[in-house]
Amino acid sequence: MTRILVVEDDPSIRLGLEDTLIAKGYEVDVVSRGGEGAERAQTGRYDLVVLDVMLPDIDGFEVCRRIRGNKASRSLPVIMLSARGAEIDRVRGLELGADDYVTKPFSLMELLARVASVLRRARGDAAEPTGLRLGDVDIDLVGQVATRAGARFELPSRAFAILKVFARRPGEVVTREVLLDEAWGYEDYPNTRTVDNHLVKLRKALEAEPERPRWLVTVHGAGYKLDIGREMVRWAGAR
Repeated sequence: MTRILVVEDDPSIRLGLEDTLIAKGYEVDVVSRGGEGAERAQTGRYDLVVLDVMLPDIDGFEVCRRIRGNKASRSLPVIMLSARGAEIDRVRGLELGADDYVTKPFSLMELLARVASVLRRARGDAAEPTGLRLGDVDIDLVGQVATRAGARFELPSRAFAILKVFARRPGEVVTREVLLDEAWGYEDYPNTRTVDNHLVKLRKALEAEPERPRWLVTVHGAGYKLDIGREMVRWAGAR
């Protein structure tokens, strides 16, 4: 079973993270102080650390530094949590070796998506999708070519970037925040309404009935889902 260490001093957040991760099937240990979190992480018994920045003894940046400086835990994935949304804090966390950085307040659904993504990368499941099939629509994500029943039609480059985010997670809920991070990036970060507008346009381009989408499904209160199985995605290196 995948083991996750949560280092968080806020009792309500700590309990919410613990309950949510356990419900998702992870084995979870929780601590409230940075020093203990660093010591536990260095045992090598965990697959991921969810680490708050603001802790009562040493901060999360120092914990991350200790994790990366220890041979046993050097490659241990770390997701940092912080109410400090300043870009310099995000950059500092990533430069210290954090694999992802989530700003509070965040949705638990978003955090689960980020946990799953980081764990996939850590396990070597990093093969990138190269294309996908949606009924009679074929999408070449590398060449950025879309065809319907063999006839080519145009999609903007951003549409291919969005579809690649979904193709990495076939059948999974993807939050607007994850879409923004991966399809736009930190340097060009619009608001979540931009995501909704692009999804409306994508449905018009891909769906037979855009008002009753078959493929790009809204999951109310959570985000969107590309409602397909992994077998409908082409992957790099696959034959």
